[in-house]
Formats: sequence, C-alpha cells, structure tokens
Amino acid sequence: MNRHTSNNSAPPSAGGDVNGIATLLNRNLPEVFGEGDPARRRAAIRELYTEDCVLYVPPGAFVGRDALDKFAGDLRATHPHYVYTPHGAPQVLHNSGRLAWGSGPKGETPEYTGVDFIIARDGKIAALYVYLDQPPA
Repeated sequence: MNRHTSNNSAPPSAGGDVNGIATLLNRNLPEVFGEGDPARRRAAIRELYTEDCVLYVPPGAFVGRDALDKFAGDLRATHPHYVYTPHGAPQVLHNSGRLAWGSGPKGETPEYTGVDFIIARDGKIAALYVYLDQPPA
C-alpha cells in the first residue's frame, strides 16, 4: 500500500467539511427517508442533495432529485409509522461519510438495519449508497 504522510497528516475522521458531512448524514434519515409530508421531504432534498444526485439502493440506481423523492416517498408509504434511528455517530473521511441506522416502530427494536454511505460535493449529497444488513419485512 502506498501511503502519503507528512507532519501535517490529518486523522481518518478529518478532511473536508467534517461537521457539514455529519450534518448531512444526520438530517437525511428523518428529513428525507423518515418524512411523510411530501412538501417537507422535497424541500429537504433540495437543501441536502445536488441536482444530479444519485441514489444507489438494492433495487437499482436513481438519478436526480425527482427520482430520489419518488423512491423515498414510495418507501415511506410502505412503512408510514417507522422511524430511522442512527446507531452511533457519523464517520467522516474527506468528502465522504457513513452512518449506521435502524428502522422500525418508534421505541421498538428495529425491523431492519443498514448503513448509509455518502459522497458530498459543494456541501450537498452527490451520491448516497444504502447498504442493508437485512431487507425490510
């Protein structure tokens, strides 16, 4: 492995906009995928995602804010009473970050879990990769 180091090396949790990327990850769960109101969800998507964003999920890739909104709305309709709960703090490395989460009825053991991995560009999510530990019921 070729490793570039210097006296000014940053730890793995540093790099780009660490706080901004962590905020994107934390807001994405409740404001996009957990939001039942279509107008509020679309407003959050405009604020958090680039116009040309790409969502990578087990069913396929979805390009653009409208496709993301449709996917998130359709998913939300299948589990309207579920909440998304972060499992730990986001981890950020340069222009990327990840956050483990669980989803299920509020206050109960999650029905399914996963990890969101994002690539950020210009302070917004350019790509979201959703890894599921087990598929939703």
